[in-house]
Amino acid sequence: MNIAATPLLHEDRIDRLRLIRSENIGPVTYRQLIARYETATRALQALPEMACRGGRKRSLRIAAKSAAEQEMAAVAALGGRHLFLGEPDYPVPLANIPDAPPALTLLGRGEILAKPAIGIVGARNASTNGRRFAQALARKLAEAGIVIASGLARGIDAAAHRGALVGDTVAVLAGGADIVYPAENRSLYESILEDGAIVSEMPPGTEPMARHFPSRNRIISGLSMGVVVVEAALRSGSLITARLAGEQGRDVFAVPGFPLDPRAKGTNDLIRNGAILLESADDVLEALQRAAGPVLREPPEPGFPGPRPETACADDNSAGRQDIIDCLGHVPVAVDAVVRDSRQPLAVVWTILLELEIAGRLERLPGNRVSLIEP
Repeated sequence: MNIAATPLLHEDRIDRLRLIRSENIGPVTYRQLIARYETATRALQALPEMACRGGRKRSLRIAAKSAAEQEMAAVAALGGRHLFLGEPDYPVPLANIPDAPPALTLLGRGEILAKPAIGIVGARNASTNGRRFAQALARKLAEAGIVIASGLARGIDAAAHRGALVGDTVAVLAGGADIVYPAENRSLYESILEDGAIVSEMPPGTEPMARHFPSRNRIISGLSMGVVVVEAALRSGSLITARLAGEQGRDVFAVPGFPLDPRAKGTNDLIRNGAILLESADDVLEALQRAAGPVLREPPEPGFPGPRPETACADDNSAGRQDIIDCLGHVPVAVDAVVRDSRQPLAVVWTILLELEIAGRLERLPGNRVSLIEP
C-alpha cells in the first residue's frame, strides 16, 4: 500500500493537513497512521479512541477543518501550494527518509525539486575565505546542473545560495515559508523566490524557534544526494545536518581547514571520521558519478505490521500492553529491544507505541528508539 498512488482530491488534502497539524502527530506517527488506516479521514476518526487507550485523560486537540482551509488559503495568497508526501511532485529523495515531512509549503519553482541536489551548509560566522569558497563551489555545481539546497542562514548558507543563483537553488526555512530569517537576507530571499524555490514544513507566519532548526536540517539533507560542510565548530547545526545526512545514506563532504581555527574543528573531525575530503566541485561531481543513485529510487512503501484495524485484536491486548510499558522508561530504548523483551508480536508493539505517542506519553528519537515522557 503506497501513501498516495494518485494526486489527492481537495478533501483528502484538507484531512492530511489536519492530521499532521493535530496534537502529538509527528512525521513518523503520521506515516504509520496513513499506512494503517489508508486515509487521513479514517485516521482522524480513530485518534480520540487511540489517545484514550494510550492513557490520555483529557481531550486530544485535533486540527479543525477550518484551520486547514485557512492555512491552504494563506499559502495560495503567497502564490504557493502544499506538497503532500506521496503525491507525484513530492521530491522522491526526501520521501525516502523515515521522517519525511507529510506536508511542505512550496513557494517558487517547484520543478527544480525533481532535479539532483547537493546541500551546502556551514558556519554562520564564516571566514571570508570560507564564504568565497562556498559561493564558488555552489556556482560550479549549479553550472553543472546540480540544485543547491541550504538554509538561508547568514554565512556559508547565504554564500552558497548566492553562488547557485546562476542555476537553481532551494532554501529550506525553519519558520514559515513567508518569514525571512535572518532579516538581513531579505534581498537574497526575494531572489530565490523569483528564480528558485523556498520550502518549509511549518505553517505560514510561524516564527523560527531553536527547536525548529534540527527538523529543518533533516529536510536539507533529505532533499540532497550529499551534503557539503564548509566550516563548522565541533558543536554546531551544520554537524547535525552532516549526521542526519549520514543516517539517511547520503554522502558527507567536508572542506579541511587550518587546525587552529575553531571553525575548522568540526569539518576536520568529519574527515577524521570518514567524510569525503573536498577541495573542489570536481570532488562532488566524481562522487555523484560513482554512486548508483540509491536515493533516487521510488520511495519505499510504508507498511504497518499485522492486520488492518477491522480485524486486528492488538488494540484490546491489555496484558500485552502492560508487558510493553514495562519495557519502557525515561532512558531511550530501541523498538526492536521492546519487541524482544516484551515477547509481544510486532503488530501489538507498534499499535501500543502508537497509542502512547498519540496520548502524549511517548517520544520517538533517532535510531528507531523511544522513551516515556515525564507526566
